[in-house]
Amino acid sequence: MMLLAVKGLLVASVPLAMVYVSRDANKYRKLVWLTVFLTFDLILFGAFTRLTDSGLGCPDWPGCYGAANPFLAHADIKAAEALMPTGPVTVVKAWIEMLHRYFAMGIGCLCIAIMATAWIQWRKTRRAAFAPALPSALLLLVMVVGAFGAWTVTLKLQPVIVTIHLLLGMSLLSLLVWMGSRQDQLLKPAPDAVVVFGLRALALASAALLALQIALGGWVSTNYATLACLDFPLCGGKVVPEMDFAHGFTLWRELGMTAGGEYLPFSALTAIHWVHRNFAFVVIGVLGWTAWRARATPALRPVARYIGLVLAAQFASGVATVYLNFPLAIAVLHNAGAALLVLLVTMLNYKLRYMINPQAATLPAAAPGAPASSPILSARPHP
Repeated sequence: MMLLAVKGLLVASVPLAMVYVSRDANKYRKLVWLTVFLTFDLILFGAFTRLTDSGLGCPDWPGCYGAANPFLAHADIKAAEALMPTGPVTVVKAWIEMLHRYFAMGIGCLCIAIMATAWIQWRKTRRAAFAPALPSALLLLVMVVGAFGAWTVTLKLQPVIVTIHLLLGMSLLSLLVWMGSRQDQLLKPAPDAVVVFGLRALALASAALLALQIALGGWVSTNYATLACLDFPLCGGKVVPEMDFAHGFTLWRELGMTAGGEYLPFSALTAIHWVHRNFAFVVIGVLGWTAWRARATPALRPVARYIGLVLAAQFASGVATVYLNFPLAIAVLHNAGAALLVLLVTMLNYKLRYMINPQAATLPAAAPGAPASSPILSARPHP
């Protein structure tokens, strides 16, 4: 366990060193946004781990056959691979799984650094930019994500656990983006508060629908239902194919099995795929309309444009995944599109909140008698 912790610190030391040597005057802001970037990368690598069937490359946790890396567990891995050459344990899959764990531990260390910096600077300056509530919640969320990562392995890729793990990872990205947006402090009040208020409700609805669609997509992936429909827009040549919703959407069951311990019927996989595919049109409609409405406000125009572009790319990658028989690169890109939409919709909601109440985003002066903020960790935005 100690060796694994050291590996996590080593992974985190690289971005921490980049922040330390940076000429950016606001290093706290830089640390938050760098953690956003790396968390986005971790989500993609997690998708790659899942899509290459490497989630059980090391069938125990946190180490690999009790060792800190696959080198030390090489004999055990080779023995398992010899028994089942196409099974979940191979040397390559073991390395993919452990690299994912090292990366995740590094992100955890960065979140600890964010929280520690926030608390130290908050005690010194009482500036809103360092308010420690969100950084503390961030660390708590990282711990929950880690717990579900462990259960993903120990419960042998149980679909509901893997799907929750994905949703928690997206929640972590969203919270980091919210914190980074708070550091930017670049927004001004909207000229028409009535329009903004209506748009904010629409943006919140978009966030909720996007979360549900990501959950459905995770359910497709974790149940290996991607190729249950091999044509588009029909499914098996039918608008409404034969489907088993009861078994398909029973949450607490083992991978590939029904709650009663029988093999999951193909009609259940079809139901899972069909629901995700058709709900995508609802999400595209609502997010597209939200982006179109947001374009009318100059401050929101860039993020609205990006939401529209990513929506189009996400639709194209989803169709390509079916037509091209589930190529790995496109499947990973489809996961990247989902993460980008989370990032952009979070930014949109942040902007709308502080266009309605811009005073909440301003930075108060330091409390009387409090020492001035360090120039290294100054919360003031710069050009």
